[in-house]
Amino acid sequence: MSTLLEIRDVQPSDVESVRLFLGQNGWGHRTGSAEYFAQLIANSQRTAIAVKDSQIVGFARGITDGLSNGYLSMVVVCGQHRREGVGRALVGHVMGENSDITWVLRAGREGASEFFARLGFEVSTIAMERRRSS
Repeated sequence: MSTLLEIRDVQPSDVESVRLFLGQNGWGHRTGSAEYFAQLIANSQRTAIAVKDSQIVGFARGITDGLSNGYLSMVVVCGQHRREGVGRALVGHVMGENSDITWVLRAGREGASEFFARLGFEVSTIAMERRRSS
């Protein structure tokens, strides 16, 4: 019998658990200290976690003006829960219902391009980026 998956906004009490989850799933280099990560979450307009059996199994965050543009970042699902719809549900929650928003992302991890293509993302020939220094 399958346990229900809960997708919800990140609450302040979740922040450290999310940071630890990301560290356990190959994203520790992007989370920094507890203080840094708390600020990262606070500055992100949209954050979501996936919870199954009282455990965090996924996380996503987005930065958006809520009207025209959005950037999807850090879509992470633990290995044993991939291919169960967790990532799709997280992305849908973060992006919301407004189809007038153009969402962009960087799909640099293995398998990410294929995953996002299934969600309707296409490779863009007009995107540019200035990478962070580290």
